Amino acid sequence: MQIESAVLIVERGFEEPRHLPLNGDVVTIGRWPDNHIVLPNRLVSHHHARIYRYGRFYFIEDLESSAGTYVNGERLASRRPLEDGDHIRIPPHFELRFSLITLSEEEIARGHPGLRIDHEQHAVYVGDVRIEPPLSQAQYTLLELLVRHAGKVVPREEIVTAIWPANEAANVTDQAIDALVRRLRERLAEVDPEHQYIVTVRGHGFRFENR
Repeated sequence: MQIESAVLIVERGFEEPRHLPLNGDVVTIGRWPDNHIVLPNRLVSHHHARIYRYGRFYFIEDLESSAGTYVNGERLASRRPLEDGDHIRIPPHFELRFSLITLSEEEIARGHPGLRIDHEQHAVYVGDVRIEPPLSQAQYTLLELLVRHAGKVVPREEIVTAIWPANEAANVTDQAIDALVRRLRERLAEVDPEHQYIVTVRGHGFRFENR
């Protein structure tokens, strides 16, 4: 069974984008430090807005803020359900995007979702941490291939076909494949050095093993 979790992607208002998991049934947003998500600007109200979960659905409501809360360009007058991709603006300049992420029940139960791929955003998460800077196209394609066949060995020939153009495939060496796998392992280890996500099966290929 799959369960949907959610994340707020802060696209504007901080020096760099931030990904904020919506953990718990209620998440408050505002200027004061007792909020779950703190937006440090004097025009943001002390407790500006909140997002809460009811069953499978997420809702947002404004907490009588002075500047208002906007979803897809419309100012909130009452609570509103959130849908994947909705754009949230909190004046003066905070812009956030609501995004749903699908996790398994086992991942939720053990409190550590391991590695997951947000295909829509072309992003990779280990736990609640997004890998930044993003993986290269070759690294992302390799990881996506391995995850799709999780628990099974992916032959080197299949890796070559997925990543290299047809006119170059014949010249791809084992050393080139090993170098790509090594770089991908290094990127994953930056976030989670205690787990080996990619296992080498000598003479056959590689296998992905999630936490």
